[in-house]
Amino acid sequence: MGTADIVTKEYMRENTVFADAFNYLIYNGKKVIDPAKLKEIDPTEIALPFDDEEKAGKEKDGEDKNRKAQGTEWSSVKNESVRKKTAGRAGKKTDAVQRYRDLLKFAVIKQDERTSYVLLGIENQTDVHYAMPVRNAIYDALQYGRQVADIAAGHRRNKNDFSGKNNGEYLSGFLKEDHIRPVITLVIHFGAEEWDGPLSLHEMMSTRDMELLSFVENYRIHLIDPAKLTEEQLDHFSTSLKEVMGYIKYSKNKEQLLKFLHTDTHRSIEMNAVRVIKTITNTPIEVSEEEEEIEMCKAIEDLIAESEARGRAEGETRGEAKGMIEICLDMSFSKEDILKKLQEKLNISLQQAGEYFEMYGKHIV
Repeated sequence: MGTADIVTKEYMRENTVFADAFNYLIYNGKKVIDPAKLKEIDPTEIALPFDDEEKAGKEKDGEDKNRKAQGTEWSSVKNESVRKKTAGRAGKKTDAVQRYRDLLKFAVIKQDERTSYVLLGIENQTDVHYAMPVRNAIYDALQYGRQVADIAAGHRRNKNDFSGKNNGEYLSGFLKEDHIRPVITLVIHFGAEEWDGPLSLHEMMSTRDMELLSFVENYRIHLIDPAKLTEEQLDHFSTSLKEVMGYIKYSKNKEQLLKFLHTDTHRSIEMNAVRVIKTITNTPIEVSEEEEEIEMCKAIEDLIAESEARGRAEGETRGEAKGMIEICLDMSFSKEDILKKLQEKLNISLQQAGEYFEMYGKHIV
């Protein structure tokens, strides 16, 4: 896992930032999802499809047939037990489907006297992923498969659950009154360039026959893309996610960036957010392990002032180097003598002296 993946994951793991992202997506910035009611869960999605023989129930023994038929089509397993599960079916090989989300949290959402139990997942992307609709569809399908399998496993442990139930409930392990929890996956693009990848399954397909596509289930991704965020939309974030998205958006325009930071209502942001900005935009901000926050506007102004001062100094040094080289060449100094004098007079390295000579040396006598 690269540095960018690590810092973005650690940043989005914070419940306040995580909740802010989904409040922006679902509720237009209204603080409905409470960070205190978020619980991180294992983001690994693993499922084992039952093989065709078991699905068809071809076992000769009637009891065996009914017992195995109680299994759902997807068997959700823990990471460490995949090998055991795949090897223990009378020599049959079954491929495990395994995917790793970036983050997955269980949320209790209360609004208008209603309570919803939802699973919220986040995928951080520093680069555009051109198959993101399929990738997210797999994540969500595996999570739904896990929920169904877990419910069925609970019923199988308590055989009384099937008392009075019909054959379909008994075979599927999923009862009429059972329910699964919604899964919402959000993609956050940590890149300054506009996301130009497909946003739905239909966009990934070559056919544009709408009559045909009307029978193909579409799957669209939910995306936060800084390049497309307006100033009004940035104001819908209530945490440092505003500064992170805004900084990335304006990172290639110094004037717009300073304007954004000057008008920002947040004076300081936490170091995890600073690490994301530094890593994604290659801004040489000093990250202190002792301080918890940093005032971004002042930090950037200091960097700009320092850069301009270095530029002026570099300009003066180049001017001196150019003059010295021209004089030395007129006096027929050798290249070696010129490089030595440049180092002594300007207090620069041999490499830098060589670069100046390549720029301004016209001939060697």
